[in-house]
Amino acid sequence: MTKLLFFGDSLSFHGPGGPMPADDPRLWPNIAAAQLGGQTELVAGFGWTARDAYWSLVGDPRVWTLLPKADVLVLGVGSMDTLPSPLPTYLRQGLRYLRPDGLRRWARTRYLAAQPWLARATGGRPVALPPALTVHYLDLIVTSIRALRPTLPAVAVLPPVHRSPLYSSMHTGRVPGAAAISRWGASTGVPLLDLAALVGDHVLGGHGNIDGMHWGWDGHKVVGHALAELITSAGAEQT
Repeated sequence: MTKLLFFGDSLSFHGPGGPMPADDPRLWPNIAAAQLGGQTELVAGFGWTARDAYWSLVGDPRVWTLLPKADVLVLGVGSMDTLPSPLPTYLRQGLRYLRPDGLRRWARTRYLAAQPWLARATGGRPVALPPALTVHYLDLIVTSIRALRPTLPAVAVLPPVHRSPLYSSMHTGRVPGAAAISRWGASTGVPLLDLAALVGDHVLGGHGNIDGMHWGWDGHKVVGHALAELITSAGAEQT
């Protein structure tokens, strides 16, 4: 049985109607695992960047128990890194800690109202995580794991497109982010799944979630099958 250790963001567990349990068979990590005759161990969170995935690797004891049992490493992160982030990450994420509750709700409501305007006014910059840092954390993950599992196959992804009103459809960070990840993948021998090529028409055509970012089940199916094929190819190249 092939076991995938999958680090992901919300694209890995969010369907057309909202977030789903990690074991929902319609999610693309599980579609890929099923095609390979195995299962996925999903380590993911909303808005996760490559940095969050690295933090989970070094700080989550559950991940440490999964690593020796994994047959394939899937880095399904890097997409959220390319999104506009008008406020610094520490301020944006710090909104959840505001007290009392009324102040937190007031601040969050006004930030969400301002974010589309700010994203447009700043031309989609800065992004949640600059390309150099995305590559830095992806490389730290792979280097750390290969120190323990030198023959473990690894695959990663290139960021998809979006049409989210929350970001005023701004996505100027995608091209430089994808270019940096492509260079890293070529230099490290990590095959890449091009999410934009697979679900671009699906998302931009309005066939996914109403939020303009997450995918419908047809999108999950296409990406899941493509991931299984990429993993099969990656495994064959290493044998």
